[in-house]
Amino acid sequence: MSAPDFWDNPDTAKAVSQEATQLKDTVDGYNQLVGQIEDAKMMLEMAIDDNDTSLEDELTEMVDQIRQDVEHREVLLLLGGEYDKNNAILTFHSGAGGTEAQDWTSMLIRMYLRWAEQHHFVITMMDEQIGDEAGIKSATFLISGPNAFGYLKSEKGVHRLVRISPFDAAKRRHTSFAAVDVMPEIDDTIEVHLDMKDVDVDTYRASGAGGQHVNKTSSAVRMTHRPTGIVVQCQNERSQLQNREQALKLLRAKLFELELEKQEALKEKIGGNYQAIEWGSQIRSYVFHPYNLVKDHRTGVETGNIQAVMDGDLDPFIEGYLKQQAHLKI
Repeated sequence: MSAPDFWDNPDTAKAVSQEATQLKDTVDGYNQLVGQIEDAKMMLEMAIDDNDTSLEDELTEMVDQIRQDVEHREVLLLLGGEYDKNNAILTFHSGAGGTEAQDWTSMLIRMYLRWAEQHHFVITMMDEQIGDEAGIKSATFLISGPNAFGYLKSEKGVHRLVRISPFDAAKRRHTSFAAVDVMPEIDDTIEVHLDMKDVDVDTYRASGAGGQHVNKTSSAVRMTHRPTGIVVQCQNERSQLQNREQALKLLRAKLFELELEKQEALKEKIGGNYQAIEWGSQIRSYVFHPYNLVKDHRTGVETGNIQAVMDGDLDPFIEGYLKQQAHLKI
């Protein structure tokens, strides 16, 4: 392939540029960590030579920071999957239970968006279906940033909530479910077989917030892939063309995910093992009553600080999953 042909493909050029940036960040981070260790070592030697105990607190703080950096880089080493570096597409669906489940879905969405903001990822809403009374029926977000899919792939599955329902006048305890689907964003450098002759494209008026434009024009786009029955839709952008591009991107990602799942199912069949990965595969429970506990049923990671989790503190669960998967591979 000649150089002009290579760089004429914007997706290829973007992928190479992103990889170069990530490699540079990795090297810079390593050099910075080495520098921190050398500084701490030098300060420790000075304190010992001078018998100076006043440096103890500063040294302790430096060591704690080094430990945190090392743990973070250990997690980065676990992100070796083929698509871990890709952006992530998060789709949320409320389970049975009407308003209660839809409210739980909106709580989950807030939790993940807070996590993404804390990690400086870019958030783009692709679609959102508001609940009839409260909450959200379904929503799709694009989370853009280094290794977004690698981190968030751990979150795919059913999330269970136990609490006293704010919508129950009798103040009874309710159990609600919401499903989170996670897919890597697929660009044109990855081949996905998609014949547009197999796709029905419908337009309709967008619902929800957005002003007069989205409510008065048929800007929203729905795509139905007849061979698989996959349906995607996008209504967040102001123009029909932009929504069409976003919907197509989502459809390609879903078809890609479907093919990966077929391959994984074949491997499990050959290996004699089967694990449900769709609706019903409860991965985590969030208990607000009669006690406070968030527990991941796959890894055993748990915490009683449920408010911190709902505010986006998901790293212990994500890291626990990545370490478990690395151990299983070994």
